[in-house]
Amino acid sequence: MSENETPQTHAKVSAEASVADALVTPSPVAVDPRRWVALIVLLVATFMDAVDVTVVNIAIPHIQEDTGASTSQIQWVVGGYALAFALGLITGGRLGDLYGRKKVFLAGVAGFTITSLICGIAEAPEVLLAGRIAQGAAAALMVPQVLSIIHVSFPKEERGKVFGIFGAVSSLGVLAGPLVGALLVEGDLFGMGWRPIFLVNLPLGVTGLIAGAVLIRESRAEQAARLDVGGMLLSTGGLLCLVLPLIQGRELGWPVWTYVMMAASVPVLALFVAYERRVIARGGSPLVVLSLFTRKSFSGGLGVQLMFGLASGVFFLAWALYLQLGLGFSPLKAGLSGLPLSLLLMVGAGVSMQVLVPRFGRRVLQAGALIAAAGMVLFAWLTGHYGADITLWQTMLPLVPMGIGMGLIVAPLTDIILSEVPHEHAGSASGLNNTTVQLGQAVGTALSSLIFFNQLGDDPVTQGAKMPDAFAHTLPYVAAAFLTSFALLYAIPKRAGHKSGDAGGSPEGDKPGTPAEAADPALTR
Repeated sequence: MSENETPQTHAKVSAEASVADALVTPSPVAVDPRRWVALIVLLVATFMDAVDVTVVNIAIPHIQEDTGASTSQIQWVVGGYALAFALGLITGGRLGDLYGRKKVFLAGVAGFTITSLICGIAEAPEVLLAGRIAQGAAAALMVPQVLSIIHVSFPKEERGKVFGIFGAVSSLGVLAGPLVGALLVEGDLFGMGWRPIFLVNLPLGVTGLIAGAVLIRESRAEQAARLDVGGMLLSTGGLLCLVLPLIQGRELGWPVWTYVMMAASVPVLALFVAYERRVIARGGSPLVVLSLFTRKSFSGGLGVQLMFGLASGVFFLAWALYLQLGLGFSPLKAGLSGLPLSLLLMVGAGVSMQVLVPRFGRRVLQAGALIAAAGMVLFAWLTGHYGADITLWQTMLPLVPMGIGMGLIVAPLTDIILSEVPHEHAGSASGLNNTTVQLGQAVGTALSSLIFFNQLGDDPVTQGAKMPDAFAHTLPYVAAAFLTSFALLYAIPKRAGHKSGDAGGSPEGDKPGTPAEAADPALTR
């Protein structure tokens, strides 16, 4: 999880949003005889997505040098993927329920493969960022179908094992991404530099497309929720009004239109809320079930997810540039620097879910937030004390508490968020959970313009020397996000994860947050 857009990225985003409407869809009577072979195809797609989310940041300095991309374009390469992915997750799940999960999954795989090719051969930064945004949209079609297809293909008694395998593959992809990216960049295969980080998806995508067409059985929901096109357009417009000027404003000298757009985001998002209320009043299927936010564990938990996304969006982009451009680390050395975060996050997640939270409840998550914040304070001190002379092990040291702290929170958080959600809204709540992380990451990446790049200035000659100070400047903001998470966690029950009698998830064995989502550190993406 070292170089990803969030250690949750991808919080890539995982396939948890796919549970959206599948959780309330009954399994077919006939068990699919090819389900275990088809599972391999689904896991390859999961691995491909997890790796792709984490692989990009480590190659950013090389992408920038080769294409001449500006800082705002680099932000779009990172944050644009997360934004497109987030905005399409819930709709992607509904498309699968409406038109067939296999059909939409294959469309997503095809789109992901084609856009990977576009990214890999892009000569101009504009083409690359357009490809990345389209890749995020394709992932929003592909990823939500994985758990939906698992849910309808496997009998109840087999799902626990399958979810465990799914979580392990997602974890492996998130962990392997930075190292795979470092090896591909340093290997300079066929003199292609950074491009193989995208092109490696081509054989996987083509193979998955052919095998998926043969092996996966088609399914769709008997009573699928309709698409909320109006809600999707309004939410997209409101968020673009916020993110676009944040990313572009600094480079353009903050023209008047940037302030106008940011101000316009408030009424547009307010109009989105009013529109959703109208859809609900008419008995329609809203993009967001607003009544869920009246439940403190849900709204407080989503607030924590948002803070994690913001912290990740700010931290990981600045960190990748700091290690390579500020300290002169090679891509492989930079990838190794992040190993403590990846490994200890997974260890912390396992201990938290299985041992600590059942015994100590909410206090475990709050302790995690404080430990992660302490890691950022330590990093700020080390960066200020040693400057450009900081060593590899000193850059790894602060990531130990950060990894442990985040691990203590991310595994049980999904279950807590869904703990008071009625059965009929489990899908919507699950989709919103993952969407919130991705949106936070996209906004956090946009905020890098103000927090990180603003400290570097526009002179490329002096940027390298200013990199340690600029990175140190971001760390108090990351720590503040973790401290805000600490405060928001007071909204959840003291006995975290305790489900009330009149609500909560779905039937035993099918409920979100266990075990696939709990085992998947990509939930923290």
